[in-house]
Amino acid sequence: MRPLVRLLAITSAALWLATGSAQAQLQLNGAGATFPYPMYSKWFSLYGAIDPTSRFNYQSIGSGGGIKQISEQTVDFGATDGPMSDEQLRAAKGGPVLHVPTVMGAVVLTYNVEGLPELKLTPEIVADVFLGRIVKWNDGAIAAANPGAALPAQDIVVVHRSDGSGTTYIFTDYLSKVSRAWLDTVGRGTAVRWPVGLGGKGNEGVTGLVKQTPFSLGYVELVYALSNQLPFAAVKNRAGQLVTPTLASVTAAAADTAVEMPNDFRMSITDASGAEAYPIAGMTWLLVYEKQADAAKGAKLLAFLDWALTEGQNAAAPLNYAPLPPAVAAKARAALARITMADGRPLAGK
Repeated sequence: MRPLVRLLAITSAALWLATGSAQAQLQLNGAGATFPYPMYSKWFSLYGAIDPTSRFNYQSIGSGGGIKQISEQTVDFGATDGPMSDEQLRAAKGGPVLHVPTVMGAVVLTYNVEGLPELKLTPEIVADVFLGRIVKWNDGAIAAANPGAALPAQDIVVVHRSDGSGTTYIFTDYLSKVSRAWLDTVGRGTAVRWPVGLGGKGNEGVTGLVKQTPFSLGYVELVYALSNQLPFAAVKNRAGQLVTPTLASVTAAAADTAVEMPNDFRMSITDASGAEAYPIAGMTWLLVYEKQADAAKGAKLLAFLDWALTEGQNAAAPLNYAPLPPAVAAKARAALARITMADGRPLAGK
């Protein structure tokens, strides 16, 4: 166990032993992104064994909701896959908000077409389908990218998110980079005005709609497609290579982040340049106030974050999330020193 985690966990455990009951448990409330929800659920379970005085209540309501709730100070931490804008940061009621990167993942294009086990897509096809310009599965562009495939003469049922979503931010950020028409008419954001399609709430909702709707195509985080045994497409990247979303191809997309990572950690890794990089990959963040109004909760949150950035990273790959590059995790750990008590005194060892 790392020194900071050990110090804070010992402090919490001593308090728990002193009281001799679960009454010493302190609940940390969080809300936000559905993209990393399986990862965070696993972390909360694992960390409960390390510090039994900490308990987590996380509502998987989407990144838009997470940003809203941390901004309104109705939760102890938020979670998002799309970074807060400068305007949102200025509006946060509790002062400066720190984006703590946690893990990385892939947004995949999952579909429901019987007899089509594999699908290859170019950036142009993806943009045109979601712009409503390509409407049939047997469109000439899709046929050219998938020679020999049995493509049905059926309408494509586009499925997108209906709620404010970091997964949507990653997807529309990608589309804005690869399609001028998308950038000019729709743009990027956690919520956009979709030209076509059906809306599902959360990654769970989109997955459910695709699973239930023949000839549908939607975007979800990789783990949701895998856990529902839905197929997903390989996508041609900026280097012209067709790449299947895997841990390795997400890690390749983040290869340059250690050098380019800004001090506020708000960085996009979509449309990366590497030959092996999957192009629709994203980082996800926990959002915490740098000045903690509740010192006891702040200390527990700080200890958890330090653990998540070290030992916790080992739990990422089994759940199909890519761990942070070591240099990025180290930079994020160093940034945790910005989290203090309300008066600026350090939380560790208070």
